[in-house]
Amino acid sequence: MIPLAVSTHWNAYKHSSGEALVEETLELGFNSLELGYDLTVDLIEGIRKMVAQKATQVNSVHNFCPVPIGASRGHPELFELASLSHMERENAIQLTLKTVEFAASVGAKNVVIHCGNIRTKPSTRKLIQLSEDGKQTTTKFEKQKTKLMIRREKPAQKYLDNLYRSLEKMIPLLEEYGVALGIENLPSWESIPTEQELEILLKHFDSPYIRHWNDVGHGRIRQNLGFINQNHWIEKLNSYMAGMHLHDVKPPAMDHIMPPFGNLDFSLLAPFIKNDTVLVMEPAPGTPAEAVLTGKNIIEKAIYSSNN
Repeated sequence: MIPLAVSTHWNAYKHSSGEALVEETLELGFNSLELGYDLTVDLIEGIRKMVAQKATQVNSVHNFCPVPIGASRGHPELFELASLSHMERENAIQLTLKTVEFAASVGAKNVVIHCGNIRTKPSTRKLIQLSEDGKQTTTKFEKQKTKLMIRREKPAQKYLDNLYRSLEKMIPLLEEYGVALGIENLPSWESIPTEQELEILLKHFDSPYIRHWNDVGHGRIRQNLGFINQNHWIEKLNSYMAGMHLHDVKPPAMDHIMPPFGNLDFSLLAPFIKNDTVLVMEPAPGTPAEAVLTGKNIIEKAIYSSNN
């Protein structure tokens, strides 16, 4: 089984050298990394050096990485593969392929991607607010959720068609580099694709280079808001799953909590973890190292002891 990794999204902001960034993760017992979307070019050389020395290994890279030149900050949705704008899609494709090339150069076999969002009146935030106000069982909440689902349904196919086109263009280079794209589930209902849409997409491509990346925190938020049954979709998409982001959620929608507060039972994930499944802890930036270490111990005990 692949050892538990940690995302550099947790600590990249506070380091001026890649060596120091890696050393901090090694001190906590992490021998594997996911390189996050906010990793800047000036940190790359040091990380490459540590990888070359076999001090650490990189299992996954989060698009777009390193931060593209000219971007004011790193973000996984700087450009969207499902966008209605041809120019934006082309930018997304080119920058994703740059991330793929970079991933291959550091030995990573997976690039985690966000595909995009439907440009409609955002309503997930309203549902979260209603939940925080204790109104999740009210008629107002149900009406808001129904309105959101109907509003999303009509334009969705155009975005999905564009996503298929973008992925189709990239497959030859994915095969050349030997790197798979892991499509991450996102917390909002405006995001593309939904679990059902993703299942259809994965069956359509039927490719080892187009996979699913399950963010368990995002899945829990979607369940908390009444969109899905999380366990149902983890099981249903399991055969396509390349990896997982692991973090807890304070209901209804505050994620990247570490150490886990017990809102997610990580032992339930054990049956769906294969020998080649990449597992990445994704604490919020600024989480104290002690909390990350405690979280590491909790998650390893829950997952690895359940697999024995």
